[in-house]
Amino acid sequence: MQAPARRWAPALGLLTVLLTIALLAAACATASAPAAGAGGEDAGQPVPAEEPGKGQLDGGTGQGGSVPFADLAERKIVKTGELTLEVPAVGTAVGELRAMALSLGGYVSDSRTGGEHESATVTLRVPAERFDAALERLHGMDGEVKVEATKDEDVTSSVVDLDARIRNLQASEEQYRVLVGRAEKIADVLAVQSRLDEVRGQIEQLTAQLKQLNGLAALSTITVTLVPNSTPVQDAAEAWDPGATFGSAAAALVSAGQTLADAGIWLLIVGLPILVVVAIVLWLALRLRPLARRMATPPSAPVSEE
Repeated sequence: MQAPARRWAPALGLLTVLLTIALLAAACATASAPAAGAGGEDAGQPVPAEEPGKGQLDGGTGQGGSVPFADLAERKIVKTGELTLEVPAVGTAVGELRAMALSLGGYVSDSRTGGEHESATVTLRVPAERFDAALERLHGMDGEVKVEATKDEDVTSSVVDLDARIRNLQASEEQYRVLVGRAEKIADVLAVQSRLDEVRGQIEQLTAQLKQLNGLAALSTITVTLVPNSTPVQDAAEAWDPGATFGSAAAALVSAGQTLADAGIWLLIVGLPILVVVAIVLWLALRLRPLARRMATPPSAPVSEE
């Protein structure tokens, strides 16, 4: 009985090794399953069990109903405004807008100006909580508001969605880092590292979008178009340009002189030879006319003396 046992001992040892490898493979598959679910094709999507804008804003109720009053302060609102102001002096108004933006804790992000009597466009960035104060200051400037439009856009759900996607991708990143440490084959290391780099790129992209949304919500944008005041006398004075009138008259005189010069050149080169030929023909006709008459008249009969 000892001989058969010794004969089956290698087979039992090989079976034990195979079972151990199978258990390790199952453990690795179980460890990689959460990473695949969080960083696979749907890695950039929020967790289905918790929709953005519901659990986070509803105090964890998950019913998506009314938002508690305490959470209203956490909303992200992007405020924008557009105004057209008619002012007596555009340059002075541009300076007032710059000073106003600094006094409100903001700045001028863009400015396109021309002359004193030309329109200008100034873009202001002010803190969101000072948006209404900025509008009041604009109405109090020396001028008249011709056009005004404001817009409030709630981007809270977008911010929550981006934050959830970033957290999911960060969890996937940690899982992939663990798998890189466990991988033994070069092909496995390269495959996991490639996926890790892809997840890291998605995290950076979504982080930039989240930063941009938070920046737009923190600083409101007001675009102000400045146009100068206009009066009938001023419009008539600006429309009259003596220099342009003098230039037009001088151009007309030069054009008339050029036309006369062209006519003289044509007369000298083309008309004069024609006149010479016509004069010669007329002279010959006048000279030959008496001779033609004599030749056409028959001779008269002699008169007898009787």
